[in-house]
Amino acid sequence: MSNICVKEVTSPQEMNDFISLPRRLYAGSPYYVPDMDMDIRETFDARKNPCLDFSDIQAFVAYDAEEHPVGRIAGIINHRANEKWHTQNVRFGFIEFVDDPEVSSALLQAVEQWGRSRGMRRIQGPMGIFDFDKEGMLVEDFDRIGSMVTIYNPSYYPRHLERLGYTKEVDWVQILVRVPDGVPEKFARIAGRVKEMFGLSVKKVTRKELMNGYGRKIFDLLNVAYAGLFGYTELTERQIDAFVQRYAPLMDMEMLTSVENAEGDLIGVAITMYSLSHALQKSQGKFFPLGWYHLLRSLKWKHENKVEMLLIAVRPDYQGKGVNAVFFDDLIPVYNRKGLQWAETGPQLEDNHRELAQWRALDPTFTKRRRCYRKELEEG
Repeated sequence: MSNICVKEVTSPQEMNDFISLPRRLYAGSPYYVPDMDMDIRETFDARKNPCLDFSDIQAFVAYDAEEHPVGRIAGIINHRANEKWHTQNVRFGFIEFVDDPEVSSALLQAVEQWGRSRGMRRIQGPMGIFDFDKEGMLVEDFDRIGSMVTIYNPSYYPRHLERLGYTKEVDWVQILVRVPDGVPEKFARIAGRVKEMFGLSVKKVTRKELMNGYGRKIFDLLNVAYAGLFGYTELTERQIDAFVQRYAPLMDMEMLTSVENAEGDLIGVAITMYSLSHALQKSQGKFFPLGWYHLLRSLKWKHENKVEMLLIAVRPDYQGKGVNAVFFDDLIPVYNRKGLQWAETGPQLEDNHRELAQWRALDPTFTKRRRCYRKELEEG
């Protein structure tokens, strides 16, 4: 008889167990970067999370015979994604577990059954509710520090998934480059030619402009530029407003580059910011009593030497025309002034060859492969 009991999270104590479990699993890890506790709570709060306007979510916690939490997972159904992509998928996310096959099996079976009971025919993950949430299980480079926008997990996680019949759906990789001392001549030349040929110019927006309308223009561009990417669903107005309100205060506006055409239309954007990995580790997922200090120190006193290149997007009719060189031409001098020595992208789909090719001139390291797994659900 199984000694593992998986419970749907329905009480404050169970949610506390769900949130705090990673702190025990990753105690002392130099690579794991925690989420903020508040962010996790708000994910499951329909008043705070606009993604729940079109999604269902259920958290689960696995307990051992002594009623200690030993695993967690969330089941997610994004109805807009299923409608757009003509699928009947349940997603799993937030998965964490001790190295015990009984625990991982019980957690995934709970989500499989939850999805089947709602008419789903396939399970995939790890994925979030929305495409800007953390996604993909780490399958390589377990000895490299994570980031605030990516999943970190131990090396035994993929083995558990594969033992349970889960197979690869897609992979993402990240690109790490050393920031050059000055703009490479090739980028400068291409940037100048592209600006002249297409009437492009760089616009540096103020935080006030970002909060008062320009942020919405950026996310409207992301909706167009990312429309065809794996699993993507366009952001709603409520989602856009939430993202702008949440992240605008964290931005160093010099590190956000917008590119406009001669008509003043936004055709490209690069969103970058200081790495908060070490600050989040020191905060241990909490703003109080001292978590805010570590985050502020990284943001205000520029405590990191690495920049996170969170998003780069170009309007489809300008893709493949050298607009990315305009980003590099603008941002590399900014990074040099701020003493930033390394730049790392967010996860990039391994088959997005045009996106990956732009980094070749910077001698990139392709790192931290992550995988979305899938499995057909048997009827039952």
